[in-house]
Amino acid sequence: MSSFLKRTISGALFIVLIIGGIILGRFSFFIVFFVLMELTLLEFFRITFKARVKPQYLYGMVLGGLIFIMNHLFAIGMLGHYIFLGIIPLILSIFLIELYRNHQKPIHNIAFTLLGIIYVAIPFSLLNYFALSYSSYHIGYKTHILLGYFIMLWANDSGAYVVGLSIGKNRLFPRISPKKSWEGLVGGLFFTVLASWILSLVFIELSFFHWAVIGLITATTGIFGDLVESMFKRSVGVKDSGKIMPGHGGLLDRFDCVLISAPIVFVYLEIMMLI
Repeated sequence: MSSFLKRTISGALFIVLIIGGIILGRFSFFIVFFVLMELTLLEFFRITFKARVKPQYLYGMVLGGLIFIMNHLFAIGMLGHYIFLGIIPLILSIFLIELYRNHQKPIHNIAFTLLGIIYVAIPFSLLNYFALSYSSYHIGYKTHILLGYFIMLWANDSGAYVVGLSIGKNRLFPRISPKKSWEGLVGGLFFTVLASWILSLVFIELSFFHWAVIGLITATTGIFGDLVESMFKRSVGVKDSGKIMPGHGGLLDRFDCVLISAPIVFVYLEIMMLI
């Protein structure tokens, strides 16, 4: 089987998994994104092993899972904001656990454990609010924002790839990612705005203005998400974060744009009271 065919099949299955997890309901959303978050977090910790750092990856995955669950329950109104107070002693316990591990780089271990939670677990947890809310305006499970967000992510990625491959000459950030170009950036933005216009016709809950702003935030911050992940991989000398997706690499490679863009989109949605 050719590499192009492998890439196409694995990419299609990935899209089906994401869309299926979203549209089938709240429980499928929870299961799919909880598992994807844990696997992505594990990939991140495995990358740090290449730098001879030994983060508390098992505890980090447990803590990341708890953060995701807490946000999910808070988003549907089953728990109050006080539940997040429990995160404070759990975070501080990372420092205490390191006292008993007797490793040569305790500060590095603590730092990378915390980084995995901040970089992976928190952005994934914020996706709960894209699909769930419990207020006087929106109650229950909704799919349009989360589904539209991923559609614009894919539109940006596809547009940047096609345009950059076709006419890309001016390198965007050659020190980190020599293949990315300014032409690809513009192409990605164009396809994203086009997707936001189509979404405004299908999901009329939001106006074209809001879809366009969300799309522009997603596209611009997504570029930095890709560059940040490339910086991490280059620093430890790895090409792909994993091998779970033939032709694409790992889940961290697929969600790198989400990890930077989702928190910024969340802030916009909160400010505009759209969730």
